[in-house]
Amino acid sequence: MAWTKYQLFLAGLMLVTGSINTLSAKWADNFTAKGCRGSKEHNFQHPFLQAVGMFLGEFSCLAAFYLLQCRAARQSNTSVDPQQPFSTLLFLPPALCDMTGTSLMYVALNMTSASSFQMLRGAVIIFTGLFSVAFLGRRLAPSQWLGILATIAGLVVVGLADLLNQHDNQHKLSEVITGDLLIIMAQIIVAIQMVLEEMFVYKHNVHPLRAVGIEGLFGFVILSLLLVPMYYIPAGSFSGNPRGTLEDALDAFCQVGQQPLITLALLGNISSIAFFNFAGISVTKEMSATTRMVLDSLRTVVIWALSLALGWEVFHPLQILGFLILLTGTALYNGLHHPLLACLSRGWHPDQGDERERLLSDSRTPINEDS
Repeated sequence: MAWTKYQLFLAGLMLVTGSINTLSAKWADNFTAKGCRGSKEHNFQHPFLQAVGMFLGEFSCLAAFYLLQCRAARQSNTSVDPQQPFSTLLFLPPALCDMTGTSLMYVALNMTSASSFQMLRGAVIIFTGLFSVAFLGRRLAPSQWLGILATIAGLVVVGLADLLNQHDNQHKLSEVITGDLLIIMAQIIVAIQMVLEEMFVYKHNVHPLRAVGIEGLFGFVILSLLLVPMYYIPAGSFSGNPRGTLEDALDAFCQVGQQPLITLALLGNISSIAFFNFAGISVTKEMSATTRMVLDSLRTVVIWALSLALGWEVFHPLQILGFLILLTGTALYNGLHHPLLACLSRGWHPDQGDERERLLSDSRTPINEDS
């Protein structure tokens, strides 16, 4: 069936905003500007402040939810399902996981390339599968175990490409290795977040936009408050500010004043995460979870191509092999091979391949997928 104009719009919106999200964060990292108290020029390395902005973008999804709710009330339709009573504190544990995982990934983005950052996030499949077996009592299909093994192989190839690639003064080999490991660690936390969401959140039939917004609110408030002690906590070599602390929000604002384009990059990050969540949820509803997975894989290609075109990284052929293996692992885990095999069978009926599923299914992604 051909896609409608609205479905094409949603697919394009997801692909564009998802790509902008990672690229705008990396763009901000590449800026240099003077900081406070006459400090010399240095890179804009403020991952925790950027994470606060990301949560602000997620928080804005609450506005989209209430707009949809008002529209549904005026039109007397059921586009927004009835919500079961729930406590917003149910969102606190997954929000804390989201806050920790997102912060780690923004720290890692300062140390490695945008394409490796995006590819290595595929490791979430490994830990999600293992945790779903251990804590949710699921049984993974043989193809899903094969997908996990393929993902591990793909991660090894991508990591090897990073080791063999040429690195400039901004991304030394030791920093790249540390950044890659931090991304993998972050995926463990994201997998825990997904398990918590499934155990405590989704059974209450909470609308995904509302769930994203509430988690964004928790993350924004808590991480904003944590910026105060971070201003005084020494971080040694992990610090990117002149004071050598975990985060220096004042230094970030001074750099923004010196280089206004940083504001544009930060606004791109905040707005893109909001639109990306809305588009991703709508794609799953209007088309399928598999379509969302394919678009997310295309997002990796866009980020990689633009990073090469902008000169942010150096091409290495092993990255192509690593990406293809990761794509194969993701496809196997999410069951993309089923409709492909079914299309080859004349006995296949469209109703057997319906993939318009809620986010509780095996192919779902975290409700606030892009951090």
